[in-house]
This record gives sequence, C-alpha cells and structure tokens, in this order.
Amino acid sequence: MIFKDVGVIGYAEALRIQEQLVAEVQQGGEEALLLLEHLPVYTIGAGGNRDNVLDPELEPLRVNRGGDVTYHGPGQLVCYPILDLSRRGRDLHRYLRFLERFLVELCAGLGVACHTVPGRTGVWTENGKLASIGVGVRRWVSMHGFALNVSPDTAPFSRINPCGMPDCSITSLSLELGEELLVDDLKEMVAIRFQPLLNLHLPR
Repeated sequence: MIFKDVGVIGYAEALRIQEQLVAEVQQGGEEALLLLEHLPVYTIGAGGNRDNVLDPELEPLRVNRGGDVTYHGPGQLVCYPILDLSRRGRDLHRYLRFLERFLVELCAGLGVACHTVPGRTGVWTENGKLASIGVGVRRWVSMHGFALNVSPDTAPFSRINPCGMPDCSITSLSLELGEELLVDDLKEMVAIRFQPLLNLHLPR
C-alpha cells in the first residue's frame, strides 16, 4: 500500500489526486491511503438534504460520496483509502464497519474511548461526534473516506446539521484529552495501523 501525505490542500486538488489513484488501482496499480488536511470547505453527499445547510449564504460542494453535509478544515485529519474492494469482498457495509472499527481502535490507543451508534455511520464519544465517514465507489474501487477531529475550530459546524443530524455536538481528540494534539501526530499512527487491520478484517 502506498501512503501519500499531501499536507494542507484544497478540496478540488485532493479530488483530482483521488481520481488519479482510483484510475491506477482500476488498472491493477497498488492500493493507496491519502492523508491530508483540507482548507476550509463544506461538502454534501450525492443524496444529502440541502435543508441541513442552516446558513442560506452557504453553498456546499455536492460530491460523489455517501452521507450528508459536513465541514472540513485545518485541525482535522482526513484519510482517503483508495482500495480495490472487488478483491476485498465487494461489501460496502462491511467496509464502512471496518472504518469505524479502525477509528475506535486508533482513538483507544490515545486514551479516548469512543463508540458507534446503531443506524448512524461515524464515531462518537459521550461528548459528541468525533469522526465522520463518507465513501464513494467506482467499479469497486473506493474513494473519499473519513475525517477525524484532532484539533479543529468547531464553530463552522454550527452553520449546518452535521451529517444531517440536528443539534449534533462536535468534539475532538484535543477536547477529549484536555491537551493540544496536532494532525501530524496522528498520521504516523494511521500509517502504521491501517494496513494490518485492513488485511485482518478485509483480506484480499
């Protein structure tokens, strides 16, 4: 698996890189994990409800992923796995549950207890939503992925119903731990832990 850390990047450029990697995997290339932070942006999934955008002046980007409206910005670790799911079971539900499991175990390693909520994709603590998940698939190659709140400004979430959920509290690893974490602190942990857990739960 190729790990690509592209730093802080605009959404359009990250999408271009994803599409290039998807095309390469479709042609038999190596799977990849893209690690980054986004410049501030609101996006909404293909089936998302525009009514969950509370600020009438806000125009989120409509993108080809599942899920509803969300915010991305600095202080949030965004990970886009580009995986050949045709060789990993062709089961999107199972893939989503794997991403949740990975996030729960990653956060546990930092001393933050989190959990999933039946019927809701993502990861929560007792104080609110910690990570959002929204994926897309092209010919069984995955794109998009998850966003883990490390130390973002949570105020922009007040302009939307995050992931379509009214009154959804947002938390972060820094808030949970009471100390400032950096996105770069998490990237190495993700790079070390992602592929072994992937191969365990979604073997090729």
